[in-house]
Amino acid sequence: MAITVAEINKLRQQTGAGMMDCKKALEESNGDFEKAIDYLRKKGAKIAANRQDREAKEGYVITKVKGNKAILLSINCETDFVAKNQDFQSFAEEVANIAIEKFPADTESLKKLPYNSDINISDKLMEQIAKIGEKIEIGYYASLEGPFITSYIHPGNRLAVIVAFSKPINGEAAKNIAMQIAAMAPVSIDKSDVPADVLERELEIAREQVRQEGKPADMIEKIAQGKLNKFFKESTLLNQEYIKDNKITVAQYLQSVDKEAQIIAFKRYSLS
Repeated sequence: MAITVAEINKLRQQTGAGMMDCKKALEESNGDFEKAIDYLRKKGAKIAANRQDREAKEGYVITKVKGNKAILLSINCETDFVAKNQDFQSFAEEVANIAIEKFPADTESLKKLPYNSDINISDKLMEQIAKIGEKIEIGYYASLEGPFITSYIHPGNRLAVIVAFSKPINGEAAKNIAMQIAAMAPVSIDKSDVPADVLERELEIAREQVRQEGKPADMIEKIAQGKLNKFFKESTLLNQEYIKDNKITVAQYLQSVDKEAQIIAFKRYSLS
């Protein structure tokens, strides 16, 4: 059957797919719009399957804050060209808006949420793959709740942070701490929060370094513990030197802002 330009344009507006892809989809579906949309999704799935071994290292990282909740999301793609495309960024913004409204627990739950009245986010991802021709995926998703929330997105939308505090604090101070996390990539808030596997790995690395330095066997553990203390200073948020004043730690900076405030959680994500 003959497919009109108006029909092609209508499908293009619904899906964002290219004109020729929409024409092909309608022709293959005998003008049935639902089947044509399914055709485009299947095309996206096929492209995704063919690109399983490709890495989606580029993308668009974004945060959303609403009341005492925040989300951090990265929609990843293969090329910087796509990452800078306005339509791609608008798609990421829309998924982030849905995430902050519905506040899903994890990535799989996010994918199942409705994107609009017709399809869910997972299906919309397939449409984006069909439209763009690259591997498109949710590279990262995390959420936080707390009495006071702030966020920071580094210029270029390749790095972002969300932070939860135990109580409201000065907005500039909260942003400074979020920027500290962005710049210094701490592994935890304090020494006691360092995951056991990370702790053991750092200790073993320190022990091996000491052995290679030829130190006496009975000194290995003591020196390794000293190296671990250096790790705590460099890699745990409260013990890091504050980036705007290296004479004090982040803990001391926070105390100077509000003696009762505590950092209760943070999430950081950066594209490779």
